[in-house]
Amino acid sequence: MNSYAERIYNGVVKENPTFVLALGMCPTLAVTTSLINGIGMGLTTTVVLIMSNVMISLLRKVIPDRVRVPIYIVIVASFVTIVQFILQAYLPSLNDALGIYIPLIVVNCIILGRAEAYASKNSVGLSACDGIGMGLGFTVALGLLGAFRELLGSGSVGGIVLYGEGAVISAFSGGTPISIMVLAPGAFFVLAFLVAAQNRIRLREGKKPIEARCCGDCAICGQTEGCESRMQADVANGFQKASEAAVGRKAEMTGKGSVKDPETAAMKEAPKASEISRDKETAKNIAPVSTPEESPKAESVSPETEKPVAGEAADAAISVKNGSVDQTTEAVGEQNQNVNIQEKGGEN
Repeated sequence: MNSYAERIYNGVVKENPTFVLALGMCPTLAVTTSLINGIGMGLTTTVVLIMSNVMISLLRKVIPDRVRVPIYIVIVASFVTIVQFILQAYLPSLNDALGIYIPLIVVNCIILGRAEAYASKNSVGLSACDGIGMGLGFTVALGLLGAFRELLGSGSVGGIVLYGEGAVISAFSGGTPISIMVLAPGAFFVLAFLVAAQNRIRLREGKKPIEARCCGDCAICGQTEGCESRMQADVANGFQKASEAAVGRKAEMTGKGSVKDPETAAMKEAPKASEISRDKETAKNIAPVSTPEESPKAESVSPETEKPVAGEAADAAISVKNGSVDQTTEAVGEQNQNVNIQEKGGEN
């Protein structure tokens, strides 16, 4: 959306500062007690917004990036001072009605947001049209709020009494205005009703209701395109990371996950000392030592023949028990030594 007409339409409708972006709420709620005040505040902000956008766009290649925000504030404050002097000279009544809210335009989120998000990145013509669109959208919103609050709270619009005492039409002279509408709570009530009516109309037309979208920094807000998609992507990434972490924990608990520590893996695979001792006892029981006194057949059996028999039996028993070749060899060696000692004792 970078054509001149599209920038104006975008500021008035699609990205209305009040009804869509919800920016500049302080003057919106404070000065809209009447139609004149609302339009006066909107037009004042529009003039400052157009001039600041043009100046910042002209200087966008000169302003250092590190100090851009203070420079923006100085530029905006200069134009606000000029506009305030003009109001004091030619519209003193409006200047008195707006009061402190004219100097506060310097820190208005709409002006700083458009300066950061658009004017500092685009040409002078597009930046001027962006200022016109945003300013007109702000003026329309403040005018509607001021008109409804004045009508409901005072019975008049633009100074013309429509009902209540002194009404232009005598048939409506008996009505009683709702005085709370010109007070602070009335601003919230009317704003809520207007936003609800806008969403209702969009639903009837088959469109999605407009939702205020936030970039997380109100001081430089104004770029709303893509905010919703980025939020959805962040949520999806969060769910994916949580799912991966849960799968990893489940794999570790069930023993299916890979063991990252090699020492832990070796400890799990190595046989316990008690199992090795039991294997030794099993080898002794399987391969008993024969002496000449106990069996006459032992005399015909040479030590060279007896040792392999005992070794094979011990190997078979320990292999079945542990499945470990190294521990089996150690146990068989010790058993063979014991057999040799006992055979020598028997011969002697």
